[in-house]
Amino acid sequence: MLEGLRIVEYATYIAAPGAGGVMADWGADVIKVEPPGGDPIRLFFSSLGVEETSNPVFDMDNRGKRGVILDTSKEAGRDALLRLIDRADIFLTNVRPGGLQRAGLDHETVLKRCPRLIYATLTGYGLEGPDADRPGMDSAAFWARSGLAAMFRPKDGDPVQLRTAFGDHVASLAIVAAVLAAVHERRNTGRGRLVDASLLRAAHYVGASDLAIQHTRGRVASNRARKDVPNPLINYFKTADNHWISLLQRQGEKDWPKLARALKLEPLVDDPRFASSRARRENGAQLVDLLDAAFGRRPLSDIAAALDAEEMVWAPVLTPSEAVSDPQAIAAGCVVRTPTHDGASMPAPAAPVRFPGADDGPKGPSPQPGEHTREVLAELGYSEAEIDAFYASGAAA
Repeated sequence: MLEGLRIVEYATYIAAPGAGGVMADWGADVIKVEPPGGDPIRLFFSSLGVEETSNPVFDMDNRGKRGVILDTSKEAGRDALLRLIDRADIFLTNVRPGGLQRAGLDHETVLKRCPRLIYATLTGYGLEGPDADRPGMDSAAFWARSGLAAMFRPKDGDPVQLRTAFGDHVASLAIVAAVLAAVHERRNTGRGRLVDASLLRAAHYVGASDLAIQHTRGRVASNRARKDVPNPLINYFKTADNHWISLLQRQGEKDWPKLARALKLEPLVDDPRFASSRARRENGAQLVDLLDAAFGRRPLSDIAAALDAEEMVWAPVLTPSEAVSDPQAIAAGCVVRTPTHDGASMPAPAAPVRFPGADDGPKGPSPQPGEHTREVLAELGYSEAEIDAFYASGAAA
């Protein structure tokens, strides 16, 4: 679908490369420009003291790209990057504004040179304000600074750590949406533009329902223990065979009688302690005890059939092992086969949207360090002797 769209990705780690990876799946020609030594995320497992036999974290966000290593601190390397940008539709970077300015790769300079270019930048905190040049990864800028970590922290408990690249991949989706909006705008105006994405702004959108309440009412509810939640019907319960489920209630009162029937607790429907949302909130601990006992008497298969018969909204709490082999996840296209360098393939998460009938999956493996440097430099018009000089000087690898 994005065939013919050329993206130069001058970025490391995950959020910006994740956006490039989605667009590569969808057919864009993404050229990943790495510094000497490669993208640091290539060292993800070795940095944890784990043997680096393979790196699915890097492979996930870089599959289907062409890989180039340029030293942009050298004039030849910087000039080669600018030649790449001259031919690109989109320049995607997460280098901090100060570093781009020092290299002459800031958006004012580059957009003056290439007025049709879409210049997409991902930072921790945005391009303006006192912290614009502050380094920011997702646990800091997305999770902590945005208020999300505080909202997820159990009441009176310690903050919990964000899972690997969770905020980064949310920002990746925001970048993809913004870039494609800019592509549409350019079709109408003939001009490119700056796209300013940040982990902080993406997080404020992700937490927007709670933050909207904070803006208007001055406070939000804290995360609480199961017996102290505002609505005891929106909760987790364990079945007799030790499976947890997530139960939700739709708005209004219609779901309470349905749940009571499913759990064979019909007398509780009109019990004054539980007959209304307010009563259930005030007596939540008692109700959770009764629901725990009801769920705990029956296995998951029985509970599932009963809840489905009443059209309740619920889902099993799957482990990661169960989730990647979940038949519904497979049917929904959540898992794709990614080509590997040995001609085989491996399973991996899919890009977030399916386009039925289109080739919307991985186009190839992630690049080896500098795998396509010589090929790409030749495409830019450099002679074989000039390319050899790049390598000899360290401007390319």
